[in-house]
Amino acid sequence: MVPTLRHGDALLVRRGGRAVRPGDVVVGVFRTRPELLVVKRAVRPLDGGWELHGDNTLVTDDSRVYGVADVLGRVVARYWPRPKWFYYRPV
Repeated sequence: MVPTLRHGDALLVRRGGRAVRPGDVVVGVFRTRPELLVVKRAVRPLDGGWELHGDNTLVTDDSRVYGVADVLGRVVARYWPRPKWFYYRPV
């Protein structure tokens, strides 16, 4: 998911809530690789699941290779490391 997310980012994931929409970043499992937990962008609903793609088009380990995925939750926020725009000054 580079450049949106990087290795080591901590994510807040919500299960349930509003329905997944195209463009949401989600946590899912490919039906052909149930042991592989992935964070990808939902593209479109497909065969009772979702087509998931990564933001880096040079890496194709997504639905183009593994097929339909079941979404486990929707990423709500990245909370670590802090975004560069966040500045905290102790009082």
